[in-house]
Amino acid sequence: MEHTMEACALDPALDVIVGKWKCSILFHLFHGTKRFSELQKGIPDITKKMLTSQLRELEEHDIIQRVVYPVVPPKVEYSLTEYGRTLEPVLSSIHQWGRSHAEHMRVRRSSLILEDTRQSL
Repeated sequence: MEHTMEACALDPALDVIVGKWKCSILFHLFHGTKRFSELQKGIPDITKKMLTSQLRELEEHDIIQRVVYPVVPPKVEYSLTEYGRTLEPVLSSIHQWGRSHAEHMRVRRSSLILEDTRQSL
């Protein structure tokens, strides 16, 4: 990988997906169109204000689309755009790496604890 300022396209990529809840939102939308309330139930710790904010940011980047149906009460659905679907393999790879990293750290902590125990004896 070339290491020049121009080659560092990580920054604009991370601008799109970084945010405490964006990956969770995208994970839910990878499984199909969702209403606001479905997303909120699927991510119970997120506030309405934060969910709205994160959805707007993803919409601004053309990652998701928001469709409002003219009914009473209003029905709003969120889904991935075709462009947003291109994130699925990227986030899937990051997800796999995260699982491997969590396991790596669990094993590392266990061996450090074992090593500390041995040194204490």
